[in-house]
Amino acid sequence: MIRHTLALVAATMLVAPISASAQQVQIEANGPVIELSVFESVTAEPDLVTIGAGVTSQARTAVEAMRLNAREMQSVIDQVRALGVPDTDIQTTGISLNAQYDYDRANQRQVFRGYQVSNRVSVKLRDVQATGAALDALVVAGATDLSGPSFSIEDDTQAKATARERAIKRAQQRAEAYATMFGYDGIKVLSVSESIRGRGPSGPIAQRSVAESAAVATAPVQPGQVSTGVSLSIKYEMIHIGGSEAE
Repeated sequence: MIRHTLALVAATMLVAPISASAQQVQIEANGPVIELSVFESVTAEPDLVTIGAGVTSQARTAVEAMRLNAREMQSVIDQVRALGVPDTDIQTTGISLNAQYDYDRANQRQVFRGYQVSNRVSVKLRDVQATGAALDALVVAGATDLSGPSFSIEDDTQAKATARERAIKRAQQRAEAYATMFGYDGIKVLSVSESIRGRGPSGPIAQRSVAESAAVATAPVQPGQVSTGVSLSIKYEMIHIGGSEAE
């Protein structure tokens, strides 16, 4: 029968998880417990890039502004489709309509000058090497601002599995070292919880105006590599082989 409990915590490269996942497995402990938090990541070449394209239009009335923006945005969407992007990879992310005013300093009052409409879409490109040409084509088609590119791995299941195996191995080695230092023969897993890090990092933000793009060559884009990983929290019970316990 155990009369005291020892808790040890080793934090290794803790990264705030973007999304939590996986199941938690717990077993009741009879002996001293070691709790380890281990993060492991794997880098790989991206195979998916996401960019944002938007159109901002102005007109005297709200109806005129909406109609003008609709025509201009449709031209951008048609260009995206012409690049071979399916509709499932094109998503509207925001439409806004706002009244615009100028400030009359002489009379100290706001002077109405019309309405402004903005419409943005998010586009997924699966040909990473064609990103620069796609950005330029969107500007030529009428996009008044661009954002991205953001690089990622579409299916990072295998990469995360590799990271998980490495994290478990590292945690096991560390737990065994603790058990040895405290005079125990081995360890037994009590609980496991996992959180998954996002598929970042993304590339730098790129924004260009129509005037700038008119005589500019294809924008250079370097996809580099992205990382994906898992963070594990594992509890081990320190045990004596044969069932004897420390008093």
